[in-house]
Formats: sequence, structure tokens, C-alpha cells
Amino acid sequence: MRKVRTQIYLDPELHRILKEKAREEGISLAELLRRIARDYLRRELSRDDFFAIVGLGESGAGNVSRDHDRHLAEALADDAGLR
Repeated sequence: MRKVRTQIYLDPELHRILKEKAREEGISLAELLRRIARDYLRRELSRDDFFAIVGLGESGAGNVSRDHDRHLAEALADDAGLR
């Protein structure tokens, strides 16, 4: 896969921690940062998928309009394995 070179500036302590983690994983710092970026985007895109379905149908529950935040939080928690 073709990659694009980029440059970032990190605080020295963050750089040290990330280098140590990469060494523990047996990968380069660049690979660790790519994995972190992919994981971040996967979580963000997954969250957007939930919001895309809001209002598409009826749940049968009478309190969804009033308690939509709670229902959405429960669905996100279930998906993340937190419940």
C-alpha cells in the first residue's frame, strides 16, 4: 500500500511513551501511530452510523422521543460492550 509521508511534533514525554509502547509491540513508531489513527477513525465512523439511523423508523416504545438520549447512550454502551 502506498503511504504519504507526514511530519508531526510531539511533546517529549508523549514521544517517549509512544516509542516505548511501539518497542513493546515490536513495531515502528510510525506503525503504532497508523494503528492509533485507524482505531480513532473506526470509532468515530461507527458513532456516526448510529446517528444516521435516528428517526428512520418506529421502535414501538412510547418514550423514545422523550428519552432518546438515554436510548442512544444504551445502544452505544451495548455496542462498546460496556453493559
